[in-house]
Amino acid sequence: MSIRRRLTQEESRAAALEAARVLLIEHGPQAVTLKAVAERIGRTHANLLHHFGSASGLQQALAGHLAKAICATIAEAVIAFRAGTGSPRQIVDLTFDAFGKGGGGALASWMLVTSNDDALDPIVEAIHDLVDEMDDSGSGAMRDVTLTLVLLALGDAQMGRALARSLDLPRGNARETAERLLLDAAQKAGLL
Repeated sequence: MSIRRRLTQEESRAAALEAARVLLIEHGPQAVTLKAVAERIGRTHANLLHHFGSASGLQQALAGHLAKAICATIAEAVIAFRAGTGSPRQIVDLTFDAFGKGGGGALASWMLVTSNDDALDPIVEAIHDLVDEMDDSGSGAMRDVTLTLVLLALGDAQMGRALARSLDLPRGNARETAERLLLDAAQKAGLL
């Protein structure tokens, strides 16, 4: 007979979000269901309903969880770049990887296809907060670069491989374009 340790609400929620993140990366957004997450963490469907209210609530919480983690990592890269120990390419790679390997692009597409647009709010809000926190100049240049970088990363996650192959371009071409844009914006803002 096994004895299950009782988790606090925070621990249970964190375990569910981590299981949802792993399911997203391993099997895609359609695999992120209350039942699958509950099975993964050894809890009941009812337990997850208590924490998230619905599958949509779980997906929205997952989006917020991913967005906070991604933005914190990107903020560290921006700070390192400004301190002279990082590079624009690190910022680009982190952003592209978050939407590609990290599942952010797949999650965003799934939310749009299933008309669960509200689940994208945490991602949009986290990006907005990051830009407000990092934009010292007040020029708005960082907003333009962020919009372009995120859209390039999202598009690359969705169809970058197929489109690059079709156009007979190197797979990393979009990342190189994003890096040039960041370098140009940094020069204009006097960061280089």
